[in-house]
Formats: sequence, C-alpha cells, structure tokens
Amino acid sequence: MLDIALLHYPVLNREGKVVATSVVNMDLHDIARAAKTFGVAKFYVITPIAQQRRLAEEIMDHWRQGYGATFNPCRKEAFEIVSIQPSLEDTLLDIAAVQGQKPCIIATGANLQGKGLTCRQLKQILQASDFPCLLIFGTGSGLAENILKSADYHLEPIRGIQNYNHLSVRSAVAIILDRVTNTI
Repeated sequence: MLDIALLHYPVLNREGKVVATSVVNMDLHDIARAAKTFGVAKFYVITPIAQQRRLAEEIMDHWRQGYGATFNPCRKEAFEIVSIQPSLEDTLLDIAAVQGQKPCIIATGANLQGKGLTCRQLKQILQASDFPCLLIFGTGSGLAENILKSADYHLEPIRGIQNYNHLSVRSAVAIILDRVTNTI
C-alpha cells in the first residue's frame, strides 16, 4: 500500500538552510487529483504552522462540503484522501494506527546523489509486500538531511532529455506515480 506526503518542514531553501515553506493551493488540488488517479491510499500534507494547516483545511472544506462539492464532485472525491498533519512523526503514527505497522519510508529529490531505487524497483517492492510505504516529496529546495538519513530508501531523481531538472513538485509527483504504477 502506498501513501504519499508533501513535506513543508524540515526542507531546505536555496541557500541550504532548513526552513518551513508555505502550503500552495495548486499543490493541494493537483497532487490530490494525481494521488486519487494512481490509487494512493492517503495523501499527507505536513506543515508545523497552524495557520497553514487551517488554510489547507479551509481550501479542502470548500471542495468537500461547500459549494465546490456540488460544483465539482471529482475534486471532492480527490480531497477525501488528503490528511493535514503537523509533523512527519504524526504522519508515521497515523499510518501505523491505520495499517498496524510503521511504513517503509522512501525519500525523493531532484538532487539526490548515488544509486537510488528506480520507479520499477519501487513498483516491485509495492507489489511483493503488504507493508505500508510512505513516499515523501519535499517542497522548497528539497528534503532536509535528517529526513534523507532516516529514510529506508531514496528514489532515483527524474531525468529528462535535457540537462535541466527543476520541475514543480506537483509535476514530479504525477510523473513518479505514473512510473510507479505503470510499466515503463
């Protein structure tokens, strides 16, 4: 079973300092829709900032209960798998409570070095096991070092045909989910 997380803290800024980033409306919409499309069990949005969590809940409530729920039922369905959490630790506890065990953690990043899991290998792990897996995507300029060190695996970065790698996180999520759930 695959869950995904969009981590807003601890992540790096352009200077390599650990920061908290802001929740972005489009990330919520686009990643929730991609997650639902590719069969992700739960999409976690993680931010320690209470105002950012409230903002995310307000946005989602509009689409789950408000006018948006009747205007766009597909968006409502996508937001039903989203959970807002204050920390990665709370997310891991939530997964363990639902699944009965701590998940395998897979970190992603455009600048990860060394040999990481390929999407095909991750797909094989998901198919061969029944333990939960959490695929973590970072905001800003990537996941902080302590998150990378605590991960069980790193996923190979997306490589295009150009020497350029600066995708939005929502594009990266969609590409990786497609690759992990489909045969390449």
